Formats: sequence, structure tokens, C-alpha cells
Amino acid sequence: MIKILNFFLIIISSILIAGIYGILHDQITYTISPEYYTLFKFEQFGINQWGVSNERIKAGIVGFLATWWVGYYLGIIYAFVSLFFKSKEILKITIKSIFFNLLTALVFGFLGFLWSFFFLDDKIDWYIPANTRHVQDFINVGSIHNFGYIGGVVGLFIGIYCLVKNAKSVSISKN
Repeated sequence: MIKILNFFLIIISSILIAGIYGILHDQITYTISPEYYTLFKFEQFGINQWGVSNERIKAGIVGFLATWWVGYYLGIIYAFVSLFFKSKEILKITIKSIFFNLLTALVFGFLGFLWSFFFLDDKIDWYIPANTRHVQDFINVGSIHNFGYIGGVVGLFIGIYCLVKNAKSVSISKN
């Protein structure tokens, strides 16, 4: 019964962690390029029709909507892997692994900023609204977002490795 409870707690925790990450992440990237949101993301997510006037709140909504589903899928994977271990601390170990996953996404996002800063310019073949005034900032944020998703996938492998390693070491030390 505890494994089933942990299974669902891991998924819910992963969704919440990813959603909070998205909110904070998009507050930072909104600071870099408000136009990325006002000219692109708010329209893409239909946020302008929600009746919310504060752009920071809109950016937070976009951040949550853009990341909760990643947490859902990652959470399912982590929850299934956790079923293979008998440790009473598996929930704690798994949540810690999810944070390693998040940290990896954060590092990749920073690498995305560096990549765009040094290698991307306004000649890139991306959708950039015609009335964008600060094109390089827009590109920087797009690159941060793209690299962040890649980091989420890479982080899954790091997180699963940490989960397996820590769950095994707890099991071994208890015997």
C-alpha cells in the first residue's frame, strides 16, 4: 500500500516542482526579454484572453503551463523506477533525484544563454515577431527555453542514476 501512495506522491511532487520551476524560470527570462512573452508566449498560450493585466503574473502562468506536464511525465518515470526498491526512504530519495533533474535543466538553460550570446544572431531561422525591438534578447530567451527542455531530458538520466544509486546504498546499509 505504501508503494502505491509513494507512486502518486512522486507524480504530484514532480508536477508541483516542475510548475514552480517554470514560474520562477519565466520570471527570470521575462526580465531578459519581456517581448518574448508579450509578442509570443502570451498569444501562444492564450493568456491575453484570461483577463489578467499584470504581465509578471501572466509570465508565471505561462511558466507553470509550460512545465507542469514535463513534471508529470518525469514523475511517472521516477514513480515506476521507485517501485523496484523496498527502502522506506524511497520517496525522499526520489524527490532528491527530481531536484538533481531540475538542477540539470537549470544548468542547461544557462548554457543555452551562453550559446545564444556567442553563436546566435538575428539571422537565425526562428519565428520572431516583426515588431520585436530587442531581437537578440528574444533569441537569448528562446535558446534558454530550448536548452532547458534538453536539460530536463538529460537530467532525467542523471536523476534516475542518483535514485538507483542512493536507493541501493540505503538498502545495502540497512542489511
